[in-house]
Parts: sequence; C-alpha cells; structure tokens
Amino acid sequence: MATLVGPRGAPIPPENDLPVADGLCEFSKLNAVDLSGADLDLFPGDPRPRGDIRVVAAMSGGVDSSVVAALLKYAGYDVIGVTLQLYDHGAALKKQGACCAGQDIHDARRVAEALGIPHYVLDYESRFREQVMEDFADTYLKGSTPIPCVRCNQTVKFSDLLATARDLGADAMATGHYIRRTIGGHGHAELSRAADPDRDQSYFLFATTRDQLEFLRFPLGGMKKPDVRRAAAALGLQVAAKPDSQDICFVPAGKYADIVQKLRPGASAPGDIVHMDGRVMGQHEGVIRYTIGQRRGLGVATGEPLFVVKIDAPNRRVVVGPREALLTSALAIGESNWLGEGSLADACANGVPALARVRSTRAPVPGRMALVDRQPGFLFDTPEEGVAPGQACVLYAAPDGRHVLGGGFIARTVSAGGLDV
Repeated sequence: MATLVGPRGAPIPPENDLPVADGLCEFSKLNAVDLSGADLDLFPGDPRPRGDIRVVAAMSGGVDSSVVAALLKYAGYDVIGVTLQLYDHGAALKKQGACCAGQDIHDARRVAEALGIPHYVLDYESRFREQVMEDFADTYLKGSTPIPCVRCNQTVKFSDLLATARDLGADAMATGHYIRRTIGGHGHAELSRAADPDRDQSYFLFATTRDQLEFLRFPLGGMKKPDVRRAAAALGLQVAAKPDSQDICFVPAGKYADIVQKLRPGASAPGDIVHMDGRVMGQHEGVIRYTIGQRRGLGVATGEPLFVVKIDAPNRRVVVGPREALLTSALAIGESNWLGEGSLADACANGVPALARVRSTRAPVPGRMALVDRQPGFLFDTPEEGVAPGQACVLYAAPDGRHVLGGGFIARTVSAGGLDV
C-alpha cells in the first residue's frame, strides 16, 4: 500500500480501483467523541457527493495528522495519505518528538492501513536539505536565529507537497496544524488563530500565501488536543498516545551548533565576547553557539547578569550587556508575506494598528505598522525584550488578534532607550 517514490511527478495517481484494504477502524466509535470543533465541511455549498471530492492528507506519523486522515475518511471524502521522508540520519531516527523519519513513516503507513486509504511516501530528502537545513546553517552563520519549521512549511510542505497533491488529482490538501481557515467578507480564504490558544500554530504558518490557502484545509483548528487524542484512541490508532513533536526534527539532542558545523565545516571560528562598553570579556568558540537574549553558557564571570544583545558575525564578536539593552522599540522586516487588505507597504505607510508576535512562545503585543529605515516594519507600544533577527514577526489584526495579517523575517531591530548595541 505504501510506495517509496521520487520527487514530484514520479507517483502514478491512484485510480478508483486501486487495491486498498477495507481498514480495521470502526468509525462508528467516533460518535462518542466530541467532534464539534472539527471543520469537516471542506467545500461549503459544493453539490458534489463527498466521495467524489479527493483530499490529500499530509501524514507525518503523529497523532494530529493521523486523526485528520481519519476524520476525512469518516466524513466520506476520497482520501489519499501522503508522507514525506525528509531526513534519515543517525540519532534523529530514534529521537522522540521528531517527525518525518523512519519510525514516523512506519506509523503513518500503519494508520493508513487501519483507515483503509492509499498511502504514498515521497522522498524529499534532497529538497529538505537544500531548502531547510542549509538555510538553517547559513542563517546561524550570519549571526541570526533561524526558524526552520517556517521554512519547511513555506517550501517543502506548502509548495512542493501541495504541487504533488494537485498532480494526484486532489481538490484540497489537509494538514494537522492547529489553525483555522475562514472565508472573509471578500470571499477569499483567511488565516485565523486556533480555538485552543495553547496549540495555536499561526506563528509557523504566516508565510502561507493566498493561493496556497485556497487549496489548504485545517480540520483541527477548532478542536482541543484531548479530543484529538480521544478520537485516535476510539479508532484504536497506535499513535493515540504518541508524544507531540518537539524542538527541531533534524537536530539530535538539541545540539544546533553540531548540525551547523557538520553542514558548514569551519563554522565554529573563535572570536571575542565584548561588553557594550568596549571591554573584552573573554573568548567564544563560534557565533553559531549564541542567540539574542542568551544568558547561560557565556563563559564570562562578572558581578552583573549579562545577556547576548548583539551578534556581529562578520567580525566574529558576541556583544553582551545588561538586560535593559535587550529592549526593542521597533523592528524592520525583510522577506515577508501579506494576507491583509491592500499591501504591506500601504499598511506601513498608513500606520495601521496591529499586534505582533516575535517568538512562538509569546503572546502578540500591540503596536502599529511603520516604515523603519524605509523598510516595512513595526513599532511596539511598549518595548519588547530579546527580539532576534532571523526570527519571525507575525502580525495580527487589532484589536483582538484573531486574524493573521501576515508577517516577515526580522531583518534588524531598533534598541529602546537609546542604548548603542
């Protein structure tokens, strides 16, 4: 049932008579699970029978994407499961909380068999390395802090995989992300934050384009995680209690610098740790080992708490200073994606009020759009701490922050209080 194929174009689209097992799941057991938050009406008003609507379910091998495939099958759609093989090396294969490697592919295959749906495994290792892993390494070398999960969604998953779904004759592609797709007053698809704020993944999906949104569906956006696990357990899926994915999938034991060094030999060039006042405080073993806001592991002893406030990669300098030096009053955005009305440039020129989120673990904070050094940017109402170039600034509509306006990768920051960093 599972077929390992090459990149886009290689798989033969399944025919209606493709031999598929009947499946082992008793879908009637889902009647005892609260599915009120599930978005299963993928094409409101479409007169076609659901069995004539083909949906590709992106299956990572985790519980969320497995339940998406199950709910789509339960709802009557023509479902095809697709899993990406993104990497296959060493400790990462056995790392709990990773995705898209050996064990996860096996889990996705078993779920597809239990559901009675065809399943394909696509070999995207080379694409993942080029578009995600190498970008990860190069971003660290520039002194910035990358977010590879955004790059993966932006390129491999929502570009390459989405194109493959179209090749398979799909009308839509569904994923297990916790985010909601809504239809705005203008009739176009919009992104809205998930019903469960603790599970909301809008920060990692800001780069989703309008065209991609027209094709994508997110059935779990209105559900709570416990109900998702209950659905998996009711169907007897072995992934029901599988741990959630954590950290960066291709980084074993969270050792980012080791991966950068492996991809870019010689990346750990030593340099100075310098105080904002010009004092040389010590030596470091490579700027790739530091990020803005870092306090631990600096290797310098002083009578005051010190934090990394700037990374000067060209000169191999790590600049440290007091906590107040981390406060940022504004930021400029580089590569961007805009989903709001008009254009990003117009929003900045008009000072549109918005909320900004600069880390996935933080809540959006108020401010307004602006031009910062003639670049699109954002001015905070209250200075924000530890804003790091390379991370994303995700923008939400004021005043409640429900709808995603878009966002971009942080290119530079403006220190609050006139502190020179």
